[in-house]
Order: sequence, then structure tokens, then C-alpha cells
Amino acid sequence: MTDAAKPAEEILSDLVKKAHVQVRSSGELVTCIAGEVSAENERREEKKLAVLRRRDGFRALSERGVGRTVELTPWQVLHAIGRGLVLARQGAGRGLAEHWQSLKYCQALDRDRGGYLALSGEGRNPERYYKATQSSEIGIGFALVVAEQLLKKRYPDHVVSVIDSDIALQAGWPLKNKGQAKGKRPEALLRRPNFLLEVWRPGEPSRVFEVASKGTHGKPAQVYSQLEKGTAHLDAVHIGRYGQTPSLLIGTELAEKGGIVVHILEAPGNVLLRPGSKEPEEPNLDAKLDEGNESTLMTMHSGWDGGDLNNYGFQVKAEKFGWFSQVLARSEAAALMAFTGGGRPTAQYLTREQGKRFFDIPAYAGADSVSDAEHRICGIDFSGTDHVFRLNKTRVEAFSGLADGLYNRLQQGRLADCRREVYAMQPELEFADGDPEWGPVSVRPDGTVMAIRVLPPTV
Repeated sequence: MTDAAKPAEEILSDLVKKAHVQVRSSGELVTCIAGEVSAENERREEKKLAVLRRRDGFRALSERGVGRTVELTPWQVLHAIGRGLVLARQGAGRGLAEHWQSLKYCQALDRDRGGYLALSGEGRNPERYYKATQSSEIGIGFALVVAEQLLKKRYPDHVVSVIDSDIALQAGWPLKNKGQAKGKRPEALLRRPNFLLEVWRPGEPSRVFEVASKGTHGKPAQVYSQLEKGTAHLDAVHIGRYGQTPSLLIGTELAEKGGIVVHILEAPGNVLLRPGSKEPEEPNLDAKLDEGNESTLMTMHSGWDGGDLNNYGFQVKAEKFGWFSQVLARSEAAALMAFTGGGRPTAQYLTREQGKRFFDIPAYAGADSVSDAEHRICGIDFSGTDHVFRLNKTRVEAFSGLADGLYNRLQQGRLADCRREVYAMQPELEFADGDPEWGPVSVRPDGTVMAIRVLPPTV
């Protein structure tokens, strides 16, 4: 039976079948990427281009990392894609076009005979999916799931939050030239990590990890080339002193044969977002976020004469750690509300430069996500938005939402209370798995849910 002919019930059943995903992290991978970096540096020198500044110090995961495989379901990956990219585009045509973009991969992943996750026949069909977009978005899903499992293992009594790095940076730095500004932006400002992962618990300073995510349908050599580029992306943002921000470099290989492989390295660091001496002891997460005007010059290290050596990039100085903690928390709150349907509850957590205006106005007719659906799933009440579409000619309903208590607090602007509650809910969220009234269900530590089910035939 071809993928296109599969009954919807069978497709949904496949989405919650657990499978293994290979994880590769080794000294050999470090060597391969170093070779790609050297080759690229030579090419740039031949073309008389400046050699790229890169994050260095990458190594294989320590013994406190994930194992050689991780076990997950395709639906978890789709949830991670939808949650990670929910603020990425910010167009007035959000909703059907953007909010549910992960659903196009409902038939892209399947378990092979060995119990490993691989691309299905549908996922390998280049006529159905634009490969570059597919590899990028599916790669993001796997990168986030693996990175979260890694950090949860290392910090078991913390919450791991996912923040789009561009959304966070837009709160304080210009990412594009404006108005009459002429000239090409410095190359160092054009490359940025994909995500910032905040590891936190109430009342304590957070840790922040940068993630560069790549994905390819090519062979391992293509993965190494992509990860070489990722080293430059990870050097654009520094929290505190230059080179001290822990980083994860992740490339997902979507091979047509041999299954899916996640290649991952880490660059260690140890930065805690303790508020600066002139900031309050704890940032006021409920306060409106001040629009920053930070410099795109960062202090790298002392020059030969003892002075500071500056270069282009995005650097959070120690005296701004409290402000940046607020940026991260409110950026995540905006993403959570966007995942439930967007609108003004989302806009309240964003600055003008972060895209507040896109959520403060009505969307185009027929393309809006509205927070008007409520469901009890896995014994938890959720509020959010739904979407009805056809899967191989069968009507199905998808629902994305946030646990009611968290949703109500964020609607009221009570972000600090929301964070305390999501931390307290961790055991309940961790064991939420499956519901008889739904097909695939995924509940994440941030309190979001994504579920899908077949609808009864219309009369």
C-alpha cells in the first residue's frame, strides 16, 4: 500500500509508534568538522574573503549526554517543529499557513523493520516536498527533541524552555538595516544560532544554551559541511564574556537508506544569568519589556596593547543579565500564546521590533488561528485552537493548546505565576501520555499539547 493510499486511521496510528533515532557524537566527528573548517578557510583566502570567526572548543558529548539512540515518536517531532517555529514568520496569513506547518509532515516519517525512525516513501518523494525546507524543518524537530532530552538529563529538576533566537535578539538589537541605511551588513551579523534553550527553575538564575540546527538529505559529508557553517552561526551571540556561552551543534541526516541520524557536538561554557549590580535582584517578568538599543559591537578579548578588541556580534553584557532574563521569559510566553491561537494575548509579550503589530491586528479571513477551543486530554484541561483538514480524503481535527492554569495566567499578564505553576506541574506533564478520545497526543514540559483525531463522517 502506498503512503497516499493509507487510511487516515493507520497514518495516525503510525505517528505514535515509538522508534529509535541514532545519535552520533565522537572525536571523529570533531575531526571531520575541523577538516571542513580548514578547507573553507582556504577557499575564502583564495577568493580574498575574510576568514569567518567561529565558535571553537567543540567536543563529543560527555558521559552525561544522551545515549547512542533516543526513543521518540514522529508526533513528538512534529510537536517540536510546530512549537519551535510558531513565531518564526509572523505574517498576517499565519494560522493555516504557518501555525500548522508541521502537519504537512504527518506522512513523512515511519519506523523501519529494525525499529528505527526513517523517512517514509512519502517523505522521500521530492515532488511532494521541497527538500531544503523539509530537511531544515524536520531537522529542527529532531534537534530540539534531542537537545531537550540532553539538558533534562543534566538538569533533572529544571525546566527547559525553547526560544527562537531571532525573536529574543530583536528585543535589543537591529537584525536588518533600516530606512536609508546603505551598505552591506557585516557578515558576522548575518549568521545567528537557531534557538536559545533556557534551563531554569523559579527563584534561581537561568542557564542559556545556544543551538545551531542543520538538516540534509545528503550523505555524512554534507552534514559535516553544514556543521562547519554552524560553527560560524554559534559565534554570533555571546552571553557574558566572549566564548563562555555553552553551545550545541546539531545536524540531522535524513538518509534515504539507513534511517535518520542526529549528529551532535557541544562547546562547553558556564554562564548564569545573575542580575547585574544595578538591576533588581530578580527581574520583574510581569513588567512590560523595555525596547533595548544594544550595540552590535562586542568585546572579544584584550588586544596586544592591553585594550579591548571589539568586533561585530550580539553580546549580552553582565549588567544586562536581568533584562535578558526578562527577554527570554517573555519571548517564550509569546510563543506559548501563539501556539494557542495568537492574537492580542500574544502581542502583549512582544516589543514592536519583535513583531507585536502582527498579532495586535486581525489576520486575513480564513487564515486565522483563534483561541476558542477547550479539551480535556490526559486528565488535564487545555485551551487553544483547532484546525480541521483532510488526510487522504478523511476529515481530521488537530488541536494545539496550553494547560488551562498556564493559559489563564498568561492571558492576564501574570508570567511569574505561570512559570511557578509550570514548574510545579512537571511530574503531571511528564506522565501525560495518550487519551482514548484522541489519536496521537504529545504533551511537552512547557505545558503545551498537540493532538489529532479522525472526525466522524458528516451527515
